Amino acid sequence: MTTLSSMTSSNPLLPRHRALTVLGSINLDLIATAERLPTAGETIGGGALSRQPGGKGANQAAAAARLDGSARMIGAVGDDDAGREMLDALTAAGVDVSDVAHRSTPTGTALIVVDSAGENQIVVCPGANAEVSLEGVAFAEDETLLCQLEVGLDVVVEASRRHPGFFALNAAPAQSLPAELVQRCDLVIVNETEYELIPELAQARLVAVTYGKDGSALFRDGKEVARAAGRRATVVNTIGAGDAFCAAFVLGLRNGLSDEQALAAANAVGADAVGQHSSQPELGRLDSYLGVASA
Repeated sequence: MTTLSSMTSSNPLLPRHRALTVLGSINLDLIATAERLPTAGETIGGGALSRQPGGKGANQAAAAARLDGSARMIGAVGDDDAGREMLDALTAAGVDVSDVAHRSTPTGTALIVVDSAGENQIVVCPGANAEVSLEGVAFAEDETLLCQLEVGLDVVVEASRRHPGFFALNAAPAQSLPAELVQRCDLVIVNETEYELIPELAQARLVAVTYGKDGSALFRDGKEVARAAGRRATVVNTIGAGDAFCAAFVLGLRNGLSDEQALAAANAVGADAVGQHSSQPELGRLDSYLGVASA
C-alpha cells in the first residue's frame, strides 16, 4: 500500500519558478462504471453513472494546483451549466481560470466506461476545446507551460512559438508531430503505447515514459538516463493518473529535484491518483510524496 511521508530537511523542495501554466482541454466526464468493458456491439447492464470534472488539461491544472498551491489554466468552455461547473471545480482546486474563454459551442464532454479493474474506454466530444485560442494570453520567460493534444495542434504549435520559457508537452492522444514542435519541447511525457506510436520522439531531447505499475523512465536524446519503480496501489480509476503524473513530474524537475527523484515522486502521485474515483483527485503537496515507499 502506498503511504505518504513528510519532506525531510535533507531533501527540500524549494519553489524557484512561477506556478505551472496548463494549456489544454476542459471536459465534463460522464462515467459509467461496470463489471467489465463491453465488446463491439455488446450491451452491458448493471452500470453506475457519475459525472465529474475532467479533460486532460483541466486534470493537469487541478493536480498542479493541489501539488504546488496554484496553477493557471488556458482553455475554453461553453456558456452552459457544464462549463460553469468545470470552472467552479478548477477554482476550488486553486487554479486561476481568468484565461479560460467562454464559447457558444457546448463544453467538451468525455463519455467513459470503467471496469472493476480500473481500465477504461473513452470517447471525447471536443466541443469548446476545438475553439481554444491564445488571443489575449501572455507568457512570461520564467513560466513553465504544459500542453497536451486534446486541443488543436495548431494552437499547441503557436504556444510553443510564443512561449519563451520551459515548454513541456504531454503528447496524448498520440498523433504525428511536426519536427518544429518536437525540437521546441524541453520535455515530452507519454505512456509506453504513445512512445511506440510517435516515432518522432526518438529525436526529442528529453522524454519521460510511463509504464503503469512498472514505473517510469527518462530518455535523453533516445538514451535512458533515469528510471523509477512503480508504487503499489489499489486501482479504482486510471483516468486522471497520467495527468497527475505529468503535473508532478514537471513540477519536480522545475523545482530542482534530480531526474530519479522527480520520477519517483510522480510515480507516487500517480499511485495516489489511481486509488481515487475522481479524474481530478485530492492530492497532497508534492513534497509529501518525496519519501513515499511501497510496502
